[in-house]
Amino acid sequence: MKTTRKFPKHFLWGGATAANQFEGAYLEAGKGLSCSDVLKAGESGTLRSLTYRRADKTAGEAGIFSMEQFPKGAVPDVIEGCYYPNHTGSDFYHHYKEDIALMAEMGFRCYRMSIAWSRVYPNGDDQEPNEAGLAFYDSVFDELEKYGIEPVVTLSHYESPLNLTKKWDSWADRRNIDCFMRYCKTVFERYKGRVRYWITFNEINSIVHGGWLEAGVISCEKPILEQAAYHQFLAGAMAVKLARDIDPLAKVGCMIAYTPAYPYSCKPYDTLGCLEYMNESFFFFSDVMARGYYPGRKLKALERNGITLRTEEGDREILRQGTVDYIAISYYMSSVYSSSGEGMEATRGNMLIGYKNPYLPASQWGWQIDPTGLRVALNQLYDRYQKPIFIVENGLGSVDQVEADGTIEDDYRISYLKAHIEQMYEAIATDGVEVMGYTPWGCIDLVSASTGQMSKRYGFVYVDRDDDGHGDFARKKKKSFHWYRQVIASDGEQL
Repeated sequence: MKTTRKFPKHFLWGGATAANQFEGAYLEAGKGLSCSDVLKAGESGTLRSLTYRRADKTAGEAGIFSMEQFPKGAVPDVIEGCYYPNHTGSDFYHHYKEDIALMAEMGFRCYRMSIAWSRVYPNGDDQEPNEAGLAFYDSVFDELEKYGIEPVVTLSHYESPLNLTKKWDSWADRRNIDCFMRYCKTVFERYKGRVRYWITFNEINSIVHGGWLEAGVISCEKPILEQAAYHQFLAGAMAVKLARDIDPLAKVGCMIAYTPAYPYSCKPYDTLGCLEYMNESFFFFSDVMARGYYPGRKLKALERNGITLRTEEGDREILRQGTVDYIAISYYMSSVYSSSGEGMEATRGNMLIGYKNPYLPASQWGWQIDPTGLRVALNQLYDRYQKPIFIVENGLGSVDQVEADGTIEDDYRISYLKAHIEQMYEAIATDGVEVMGYTPWGCIDLVSASTGQMSKRYGFVYVDRDDDGHGDFARKKKKSFHWYRQVIASDGEQL
């Protein structure tokens, strides 16, 4: 007997972008520089670097995940003659009406976006907000309301104001919390009743790989990164409580980049090592935000490494009171853990380095494709927390070819998303996981966070822009656009 695939009644179908990769207009209408505005473009297989000026005004650059080249006393800065793709992004700032109309045509029920902190508080520590920045988001929300699209808004998505890095190394300093809370209070009050779903920090656990993107911190030193993460945990918990005080109907979630790892073999040390990897890279972060305290294993790890966090009286209560309503994740791939790594091939994906799984295919950028891993991820997180899960990023980065007739036949993207939606459905219908919604990443083409490329495309809509900054930003529907419209209209039944 044929069964009908049926998603929950109020399931949030949509798409996702981030201000720093999508908006452009990087200094327009009073916006300040952010930590993403000093990132150059990389290329396939090469991660990006940030640019700086030394005390003698000479320029240089350092790898964002390898800060050894960053001289003491140097200042991150925009250097004349360098190309910074985030400065223009996909120019959503000037195309938002067109883009939201395209989202509506696909049938989006929600749109996961971010507010650029540096557009609202250009220096981060300003006493008053930039009204022009707030007005821009008013206009965006007006347009979303016009089509009945629910905004899902991330407060901090790789967008720390650069001035805070220059003043005190951003999130490495506790003073950053006060600046963030001023920003949160402003947007919570301004958009009360218009935004029902908030996310605190995008992929907060990405700080384990380096401090720049996640926290605007010029360091890869573990004690500094642990302290910065602690400050973000406190700020996130305070934001949860503040949002509820201002708008009791608001829901606030955390977000982690989730890449489940499989033990390479049944050797006990592969299994134990894999467990430790999962705990340190993922569960530690979600434990603090969903349970409200540092797990014992993390406290022991800090002790073993001689790391003492700088805390204040009342911090434990802040974490306890500020647990999130739901857990948002990005899921692109799985990884493999080996205790020895002997004879194994390294692979990279979503800002991590792991080992290649011989049973899985890979994308053009070497990210291994594992739809079943999404079902594994959903089960792991739901079993652990019994909180709703929101898949706010999932997708395939690929080079798209515009044919002579103007069509873009991206069947590979359709195949990837179809397989992941099928596994998401099994997690809901078979395993009983509560999944709130699904917003594929880069629903309209944008700048890649890891490489800065435009040629690494994720969207249902093609944007005329290349890796060197050429193109007029014209939008063009891909084959996947029409496919995803059908998916939403049928509530996932027609894949």
